[in-house]
Amino acid sequence: MVQIYSRSLKLVILLIVGILSLSLLFNFTVKLSSNAAMPVDAFLVLGGSINREIYAAKLAKQYPKLPILISQGSEAPCLFKVFQKEQINLERVILEKCAESTFGNFFFSLPILTNWKVHKVKLITSKTHLPRAKWLANIILGSHGIWIDLDLAPEKGIPGNQEFALKTIIDVIRSLGWSYLSQLFHPTCDRVDQLSEVDLSFWQKKGFVCERQTLF
Repeated sequence: MVQIYSRSLKLVILLIVGILSLSLLFNFTVKLSSNAAMPVDAFLVLGGSINREIYAAKLAKQYPKLPILISQGSEAPCLFKVFQKEQINLERVILEKCAESTFGNFFFSLPILTNWKVHKVKLITSKTHLPRAKWLANIILGSHGIWIDLDLAPEKGIPGNQEFALKTIIDVIRSLGWSYLSQLFHPTCDRVDQLSEVDLSFWQKKGFVCERQTLF
C-alpha cells in the first residue's frame, strides 16, 4: 500500500513538473517571440535612484497612454513632484511598496503586469544595476512571455543598488525556481497605490526630503 502511494505521488509530481515545463517552454519560445514584435504597453521602473524616475517621467511623454509601475521607488511625495513637474497624468502611475530587493521587484511586479495583460514592458533601471536586473527580468517576466525592452537612465553618483557576484548567483537561482512556481502562485502586494491618491498636504506638514531636492 505504501509503495503504491509512493508511486502515485511520484507520478503526480512528474506530471505537475511536466505541465509546468511545457508552459515555460511555450512562454519562453512561442509567446516571448510573438510579444517581441508587439509595441511597449507598460513601464516598469526599478527603485534605487530618483534619476530613474525622473528619466521615466520625461520618457512617459512619448507614451501618453501607458501605465507606469514603480517598484519600491522614492518617497511618494517626491514621485508626486517628479511626475507633476513633467505634467504626467498621475493616475497612470502605480506605486508598489512591497519589494525589498531586485528579486522582490519582479516577484511583486509580475502579478500586476500580468493582470494588466502586458506583452512588452519598458524596464527602466541604471547601468550599475546590470547584469542582475536584466537577467532576473528575462527569467521571471520572460517565464510568462513578457518581452523586456531595457532602457538605462543616466546617473549622477552611485545608485542604491550594488552588484555582488554571490548575490547575483543567488538571485538567478531563486528566479529560476520562481519561474516554475509563478505558473501556479500569484503573490499580491498589499501596498499598491495610485500616485494621484498621494496626500501631498499631509506630507508637507509631516516634512520630507527628496534625493536631488534642488530639482523641485
